[in-house]
Amino acid sequence: MRCSKELFIKDSFFHIYNRSVEPLILFRERDDYIWFLKRFKKKATEYPATVFAYCLMPNHFHFLMRQDSNKAIYKIFNDALSSYVRHYNFKYKRKGTLFEGNLQHISIKENNYLIYLCQYIHFNPKKAGLVKTLEDWEFSNYLEWIGNRNYLDSSQAYESKR
Repeated sequence: MRCSKELFIKDSFFHIYNRSVEPLILFRERDDYIWFLKRFKKKATEYPATVFAYCLMPNHFHFLMRQDSNKAIYKIFNDALSSYVRHYNFKYKRKGTLFEGNLQHISIKENNYLIYLCQYIHFNPKKAGLVKTLEDWEFSNYLEWIGNRNYLDSSQAYESKR
């Protein structure tokens, strides 16, 4: 999950993503998504950043973020993903890596691309045929975009749907 530190400077925007090793499913159950999101949100408080868009898919994830301090935001993922791998391997009684390779990232410089990327990230579940409407996919922040869920309350919202 190594990344080039030179790119991660304050006020930079990044598309951060990765996928599972084939044919592994990263998030087998609803609880797996919830576990990862809670861990991610906890780690994100240590590295000031703004999450503009995210989507967890069964075999991959996408985040569009701005780094709001000099603390490199890829470290959020180093911590959260390492914890998730340990959790997943223990839960499913397996060993080894879950991810295809190092954490992937693209530095975003153009505003038009930021807008496109938000749409791309949010449309992933519909494009994959997992849902009929974007509102039906619980594991993205689309519901926050349209005002149907508060980011800070989303962990509690997940819990209340059990």
